[in-house]
Formats: sequence, C-alpha cells, structure tokens
Amino acid sequence: MKLIVGLGNPGKEYENTRHNIGFMILDSFLGKVSWSSKFNGHYYKTNINGENYIFLKPQSYMNLSGGVVKKYVEYFDIQLEDILIIQDDLDLEVGRIRLKIDSSAGGHNGIKDIILHLHSESFARLKIGISKKAHMDTKDYVLGHFSKAELEVIFKNRESIETIIREFSVSNLRDLMNRFN
Repeated sequence: MKLIVGLGNPGKEYENTRHNIGFMILDSFLGKVSWSSKFNGHYYKTNINGENYIFLKPQSYMNLSGGVVKKYVEYFDIQLEDILIIQDDLDLEVGRIRLKIDSSAGGHNGIKDIILHLHSESFARLKIGISKKAHMDTKDYVLGHFSKAELEVIFKNRESIETIIREFSVSNLRDLMNRFN
C-alpha cells in the first residue's frame, strides 16, 4: 500500500496559498472525489497500477502534520519506502520539481514534524518549487496566494507530477529521480 501525503493547512483562508501546494496537487490529480475522514486527516483510497493507494491531506496545521501521518502509517501498516510526501520548497524556482529521499527537512517545519514522528528521514518527498522573494517575511510569503502566472508555471509540470505519483508503485525511486530531477 502506498501513502501519498499532500501537505497544506486546513481552512478556506489557506486555499491556493504557496504552503498548500500539496493539497492542490492531490486535488488536481484526483479531481472531484469523496474524501473520508479519520485521525484528523482527509483520505481517499484507490488502486493505481494494481497497487492500493491512500491519498492523505492532514487536517492539522502544516507544522503538526507528523502526528497525523504517523497514525495512518501505523493503522494501515505502511512501510517508510511506500510514503511520498508532496511539499512546497522555497529553494526551488517556481514550478520546478525535485524528488528526494533520505534528506533532511531543509528548514520545512511540516517535514521536520513528520521526521520527528516517524523517527526517520527515509521516505520520499516530491518538492514543488515556490521560490522565495527576498524582500518578504518567509511566513507571509508561504501563506500568500499564488499569482496566476505562478500557477501556470506550476501546472506546466502537471504531467510530470502525475506520472511520478502513478509510477511510484511500479518504478524504482532512483529511476524516477533520474528521469524527473
């Protein structure tokens, strides 16, 4: 079973903000689906390429995502190598994607909390670039809304992002990294 986690903050006021790119990617990939709720998270189960997938949008705030992820990992008996976290990344240009495994949180508090709760960095991350405007406070920037131009750049990579999600169950992660990084 694969667990695909889109990071974001719950609530209308955070919709379409840079920090919610994980939620946005899951919504784009899945389209209109009926989400279920458990353990302070919205989840959707489906099958892709013969593999069961759980898509998860934690409903805690971003910085507290780890507790929600851990509950799903334990309840559904998911191995670390079967987890893909979709997150924003300030250090990448807007729309640029990078697939990583076994890396530090890089200052991302949501990832720090997941590492803390899972006691490991050994899970895959799909980082979506949101860039950083030097003249803005980081908190204000990540909680700010995307411009129309930024969204167009991000969703130009939609096909690559969706391929990574679909092939996460059948491709070697290192091969995916070589193809898409």
